[in-house]
Amino acid sequence: MIQVLIVDDHAMVRDGLRHILEKAPGFQVVGEAANGSSALQLARTTCPQVMLLDLSMPGRNGLEIVRQLKDERLSARAIILTMHAEHQYAERAFKAGACGYLTKESLAAELISAVNKVAAGGVYLSMRMAERFAHNLNTGGGAFPHEQLSDREFEVFRRLANGQSVGQIAVALSICSKTVSTYKMRVLEKMQIHNDAALVRYALKHELCDATEVDV
Repeated sequence: MIQVLIVDDHAMVRDGLRHILEKAPGFQVVGEAANGSSALQLARTTCPQVMLLDLSMPGRNGLEIVRQLKDERLSARAIILTMHAEHQYAERAFKAGACGYLTKESLAAELISAVNKVAAGGVYLSMRMAERFAHNLNTGGGAFPHEQLSDREFEVFRRLANGQSVGQIAVALSICSKTVSTYKMRVLEKMQIHNDAALVRYALKHELCDATEVDV
């Protein structure tokens, strides 16, 4: 019986994941959490084999939780489950210590396969994402400016590129506007970008934002 902990700030998503797992044989959902702090507490007490972990949550995001699991040497093996299909997020997830990466549009059968493989000690990446990884490697070249950003800076960068204001980002990440402004300043400095329009153009060029959501 594979024990699974579900972590997502949306109750409907947690219910859907629980339904998929409980309908399939060989799985036991040992707990649910809506934020990073609760997730870590449950990981310590329930000792799940696999944690299904949302990438973007208020407060501590999925990558920060993965790193904490690693630092505490907890047994849970994390699968990032997210709306972000960009290979840059997947790369950051695996570097942080994740063992799998799935988008929320994945079919139930793929989710089951991923949990089984990760629980057995393997690593799971969808075929489409693997192709993007291969394409990225084949393009060669040096590191891009956005690859210098920390995980939190990259998240702020992506939200800015998608048209969110400093205030909106602060609410989404459960941090103060001043902190978001500091992250924004660091992003612009590290990437040597001088205004929001240039930031959006960069994001569009490198396919780091949703072109349908920005106005350039």
